Amino acid sequence: MERYPDFKFACSQAYQYAVIEQNDPDLFARIRAKAAAGQWIPVGGSWIEPDCNLPWGESICRQFLYGQRYFEQTFGARSSVFWNPDVFGYDAQLPQLMQQAGMSRFLTQKLSWNKFTSPPHHSFHWRGLDGSTVLAHFPPADTYNGSAQVAELRYHAANYKDADRSSDALYLFGYGDGGGGADETMLETLQRARDLQGLPRIQIRSVDEFFDRLAISTPDLATIEGELYLEYHRGTYTTQAETKRLNRACEAGLQALEFVTTVAAACRQPAPSAQEIEALWRTLLVNQFHDIIPGSSIREVYERAEVELAGVAEEAGRRTQAVLETLCDPEDGTWTAINTLGCARAEVASDPDGELRHIVAAPFAAGETTTTDDRVVVAADADGFVLSNARLEARTDRSGLVRSLLHVASGRETFASPAARLLLLDDRPLDFEAWDIDPFALETAREVAGEVSCAVLSDGGLRGEVRFERGLGRASRLAQVIRLDAGADHLEFETTVDWQERKTALKVMFPVACRASNATYETMFGATERPTHANTDADAAKYEVPGHRWADLAEPDFGVSLFSDCRHGYSAFGSQLALTLLRGSELPDPQADIRRHRMRYAIYPHHGDWRRADTVGRALRFERPVLWTKGKPRAPLRHSLLTASPANVIVDTIKPAEDGDGWVVRLYESAGIRAAATLDFGVDIASVWMSNTLEDRIEALATEGRRYRLALRPFQIATLRIFQA
Repeated sequence: MERYPDFKFACSQAYQYAVIEQNDPDLFARIRAKAAAGQWIPVGGSWIEPDCNLPWGESICRQFLYGQRYFEQTFGARSSVFWNPDVFGYDAQLPQLMQQAGMSRFLTQKLSWNKFTSPPHHSFHWRGLDGSTVLAHFPPADTYNGSAQVAELRYHAANYKDADRSSDALYLFGYGDGGGGADETMLETLQRARDLQGLPRIQIRSVDEFFDRLAISTPDLATIEGELYLEYHRGTYTTQAETKRLNRACEAGLQALEFVTTVAAACRQPAPSAQEIEALWRTLLVNQFHDIIPGSSIREVYERAEVELAGVAEEAGRRTQAVLETLCDPEDGTWTAINTLGCARAEVASDPDGELRHIVAAPFAAGETTTTDDRVVVAADADGFVLSNARLEARTDRSGLVRSLLHVASGRETFASPAARLLLLDDRPLDFEAWDIDPFALETAREVAGEVSCAVLSDGGLRGEVRFERGLGRASRLAQVIRLDAGADHLEFETTVDWQERKTALKVMFPVACRASNATYETMFGATERPTHANTDADAAKYEVPGHRWADLAEPDFGVSLFSDCRHGYSAFGSQLALTLLRGSELPDPQADIRRHRMRYAIYPHHGDWRRADTVGRALRFERPVLWTKGKPRAPLRHSLLTASPANVIVDTIKPAEDGDGWVVRLYESAGIRAAATLDFGVDIASVWMSNTLEDRIEALATEGRRYRLALRPFQIATLRIFQA
């Protein structure tokens, strides 16, 4: 920079700056000086460059919250650009999440790697699920490692698909993948090529300057709707499964901790500080980096990541229990179930002593043990087993296949043929082994064969269970418990695998008795439809897709949801719903996934489509069981801190405000339907403010005592600042 005063260096990720600030104060001071002079360009607005398929929406909110706060405190300004060039696909809610974190501009590059289709634009408006729009650009040089060679500069200009709409395209030069930045040869070449006949005009500018110039062309730019699906790297939804499971556990644990902390603060009880909770979040956020949580790093990364994530989950649980002890009467030694979710629940659960209970709990409140008229009946014969309650009747054979699942209320059969089929695939991608599942792997699918042992674990009452054990592949073992609870609408599969396979994938397949041209998948704070056919190249590319807690295939009057507690790789072919459970990649980690794994998934047949069936709420309750604590709950937990209606309004997060003043509620409309939401608070409220991800106070809102009404557009995310009376 001293020798080339025109050189500008863009550097993202607040985490990197924080590490340098702590470990090398002199270097950090020099960086800040160059940033003030305009040569060093802090970009991005996120804590790290996160994966954008696997973290839940609240995690992305925290990436932006902690990232933007750091940039503002350190460099005096928030970022206007979400800088995330190397990520394996982009959720359709990101434009809204960006806007709510003060970023109206977006840069990526990875879409140029698409294998089936070529993205139609390099500069465009990207519109998300709720209608929020950001200005997006991905560099036409098809690289974020530009070498400044003449051939590459010419390609950059010739390949720009929007040259007729905008005269500017961004060229990212320097060693970006692995770090190192630009070298002298690149800078000397660019200096000579600035105004050279036969080459594009070159000017080194800051990121904001580029987007300011691009914004002049916005009336002429096209608009792209919905998710930006990367037609590549689909194995990242599954590889390093334990890291992904721990990520889910950390997200659930931290949100539970923040809820009980808010309750404690509301009744003036001691609780962890915002700084203590933020430290746990920061560890989680680092491990959501786009080459950690996707499973595409070396062995040493996962040895560290699993220890760190397990530590976060354990510490969040310990702190949560410590807070609950202050909110319960310790002299009462009974177990109490705590519902940390914004939806009511009535279900069978096992307390820490192993006793089954039927519990009923209001949103964000302690539950009560109650009775239920429903009972599970388990019958066995030579052909297999029948598990039934008032809502479902499941018939399995002695190999573990579900031969029938009757939806009692409608009389509909859930499956078109035997289901819960375990399939092994030859998983040998041509390149990027940990990253990819190639389409030809699907043609190698074969049924798991071999001797199976089975036994009834629980013969009815509140719970019926049948256990199956079998060999799997060359050297692996699988144990599966098929479970039906009293009052349950879903059939659960709790699966444990001692996985020793290499270059092999394991899928579970459910041929459902529904036909639809699209299946629906939960994405962060929303849902996305994707095709079940291969009419076009873009359709065919979506043979494996990311999702969160559920996927659903439905006809207008009947449908089937597939729930998952910690797996993200779904597929729907025709009428077959499938979930990828495990992979056996060897590069870059020869030991990837060789270990014992535990996962839960379930099938939920239902009336109507996923909206009518409350698939969102049911899958959430499935993924996040109740917490248990000793003692009788005191007043703050005996009633809901907050309830929301109608059912498509999901209160996802209740947390203390970052500035220590009041608390924050984040909710979203989950069904794509305009909603007149009503929020009822369990404490006296002085004021409610419309806010954003960064917790700014935007507008004071009218309340009616403890009630507040809010109009939500489809898939809108709303953040509120709450101040108690």
